[in-house]
Amino acid sequence: MSDSGIRVGVISDTHGLLRPEALVALRGCDHILHAGDVGDASILESLRRIAPVTAIRGNIDQRGLCAALPATETVVLDGHLLYLVHSIDDLDLNPAAAGIAAVVYGHSHQAAIYWERDVLYFNPGSAGPRRFGLPITLGVLECTSTGLRPQILSLEGAGAE
Repeated sequence: MSDSGIRVGVISDTHGLLRPEALVALRGCDHILHAGDVGDASILESLRRIAPVTAIRGNIDQRGLCAALPATETVVLDGHLLYLVHSIDDLDLNPAAAGIAAVVYGHSHQAAIYWERDVLYFNPGSAGPRRFGLPITLGVLECTSTGLRPQILSLEGAGAE
């Protein structure tokens, strides 16, 4: 990563559970994105102890402080415009036409990294309770002057059930 780059933690679908493994994996991040289904506002406070947080609400965030989170959000990090939406099915704009570098989303609990029309689509998977037999994951996005480098990190192992 270049000196001007930043490390962005990408997490989603915590559903009220912030695993110690997630906190370790996010240590050293310059910013954290939470793509919804937070489940408990205290999770965002814990993440803010690591780095500034941009968060949106998901379909389970219907009460309390999480219900007040926006449904979508944009943030510019190291010159890259990132767009957060919980479910990719709710994407209601053309990211390439809007100058968006990356769409960050969650909801499916399935990690995904793919590019369309020079736009990164990045789902970090689910870092909360295991559902649907899927792996427990989060993401890291390196934002540099030369581009975006996404990575999925497994939280599998001791305590990750």
